[in-house]
Amino acid sequence: MLRGSWIYLLLLLGFIVTVAPFLLSLMTAFKTPNQFAGEPALTPPNPWSLENFASLFSGDRNFIAPVVVTAQIVIVIVIGQLLFSVLAAYAFARVEFRFRDALFWVYLATLMVPQVVTVIPLYTMFSQLGLRNTFWGLVLPFVFGSPYAIFLLREYFRAIPEDLISAARLDGAGTIRILFSIVIPLSKPILATLTIITVVSHWNNFLWPLIITSGKTWQTVTVATAGLQTQYNGNWTLVMAATTIAMAPLLILFAIFQKSIISSIAITGFK
Repeated sequence: MLRGSWIYLLLLLGFIVTVAPFLLSLMTAFKTPNQFAGEPALTPPNPWSLENFASLFSGDRNFIAPVVVTAQIVIVIVIGQLLFSVLAAYAFARVEFRFRDALFWVYLATLMVPQVVTVIPLYTMFSQLGLRNTFWGLVLPFVFGSPYAIFLLREYFRAIPEDLISAARLDGAGTIRILFSIVIPLSKPILATLTIITVVSHWNNFLWPLIITSGKTWQTVTVATAGLQTQYNGNWTLVMAATTIAMAPLLILFAIFQKSIISSIAITGFK
């Protein structure tokens, strides 16, 4: 019992350390600037104020536009990632062709290349193509799949029994029919995993949108929040309100897909 108590105490401490920044951000978002300046940071707001949120959605700030832009980017990238990663992963897992494994491991090795190394070449290419500060400039580097997504799906596809694939071929099914009628329906857990990972990573993406865009037309949530922090350096209540709005869709996503997220953690852990 004593050992179990220590385990739960450690888990409780980990929970507090993890959740405390989010609670502090939420409480600060509902404080007025005067409350934030005159009270300790851990003091709950009294009274709770919506002044910061009203300020974000009024005047020239218009925080709705970055949320809409980010949602559009995430939707397009998720669709592209699922489509192209599934096709590539199935080819690497089940389609026989020359140098298949060697090509896969060379492609997978690009995971070792940091993103900052490719930023300047990508920016140069997109500038020459006239895609700087455009919607497609934001999504094209990520829409055609990723090494991590292809690796994750390939390992899952390889675990599907070969007997199912062979039986489908004996019944006259081709590669595309097998993929969409057998493999994809059996792969819903891993596809949910990939969807969740893609949504979270690209909703929070900051470096590439900051570099490829300028002005407010294609400003994402992360860039808009960073802009508030720079422009209104002393008004942390406004910055925390923007941070709360940026976190809200991810919290809603977690609330809706709790079971899928938990199963996805198990899947990625086992794989």
